[in-house]
Amino acid sequence: MVPVVPDSPLWIAVLLLATLQGGMLLVLIWRLLPGWSRRPPAAPVVDGPADTTVSVIVTTLNEVHRVGPCLEGLMRQGAPLLEVLVVDSRSTDGTRELVEAAAARDPRIRLVTDEPLPPGWVGKVWALEAGLHEARGEWVLGIDADTVPAPGLVGGVVQAARQDGFDVASFSPQFRDQTHAERFVQPAMLCTLVYRCGAVGATQPPPDRVLANGQCFLARRDLLLKHGGYTPARSSFCDDVTLARHLAARGARVGFLDGSRIIQVRSYTSLAEMWREWGRSFDLQDATSLWHRWLDVVLVWAVQGIPLLVLLAVGLLWTAGLLPAPGTPETAVFTALVAVNASALAIRLAMLTALAASYAEQGASFWLSWLSDPAAAFRLTLSTVKRPKAWRGRAYVAPTSEPTI
Repeated sequence: MVPVVPDSPLWIAVLLLATLQGGMLLVLIWRLLPGWSRRPPAAPVVDGPADTTVSVIVTTLNEVHRVGPCLEGLMRQGAPLLEVLVVDSRSTDGTRELVEAAAARDPRIRLVTDEPLPPGWVGKVWALEAGLHEARGEWVLGIDADTVPAPGLVGGVVQAARQDGFDVASFSPQFRDQTHAERFVQPAMLCTLVYRCGAVGATQPPPDRVLANGQCFLARRDLLLKHGGYTPARSSFCDDVTLARHLAARGARVGFLDGSRIIQVRSYTSLAEMWREWGRSFDLQDATSLWHRWLDVVLVWAVQGIPLLVLLAVGLLWTAGLLPAPGTPETAVFTALVAVNASALAIRLAMLTALAASYAEQGASFWLSWLSDPAAAFRLTLSTVKRPKAWRGRAYVAPTSEPTI
């Protein structure tokens, strides 16, 4: 077999790949650098500030098997919690009865029924809008039904927002009760979000790179009302990011912080469900322009999806004696390719330490999750190519216009 030589198709491909990956690696490093000075996880504050009030909005549609721990956690909250508005979209599985029983134990809990879903709205966003107009607190905190708030959550999120002067702040959760298969794949998917938008708790990025988490989303009520409530995100499957970027573009100070100490979540029951449902908002289609989305796909493949595969391929070429002879200019290209991919892989392995606190259980499946990076890059590509049309049993008509912020 003949070694790789200049101007051969393989050598040209290697040169182009090394150049592309090198450029993408520099972009990644630039995005991750602010993470070195990121804020620590938000701390629970059991006795929160008494000079403000918070209205919590929980949206439900047939959540009887998930909302119980959420309500139990909210009932353990002290000041500044004013009320818990459970906005239900006519559940038929016993959710309403469960909420009414909780309301009998804690008068701060109130069951609200939203109006029938109008055209052009996603159900959760419509329910949030209904809750906003019922809310009386200075702050509005959206909480998903599948979350488990820790004691001191409400006081903690308000203190964290005030400390940094945020008008809007959302918090990443700690994932719990995942299967080994989920812990092998989901951290790789989560890593793509960090690669695309920067580290959680870092300084505020430009509006078109703001990230948010609707599972725990805090905002000043007057600010939301001033800028149209949840209407700007009415048709969005990633309503949290769409709304956060909309508000950031209009001058609001928006933060995305580590909430691993104050809220846990068990969103899915299997790897198959997680793989399907992550596609709903994974690519951030409703909040990101088309060219940005595809640039991010290229970046994720270049610095996360293929580095290990490239290193293995170079190793096979070396074993087969197909690499250029040492000391030739062509060798420098392969050396650069190996250096770029080894650096990308080293960064990815370091990300495991950064993400570890976001998982209540870790184990070997978590620490080996970098092996599923090609699958995560493929899922991102699939979501970018084909926009989802359904969520939680409801089908929606996708908007035809490009997102604006």
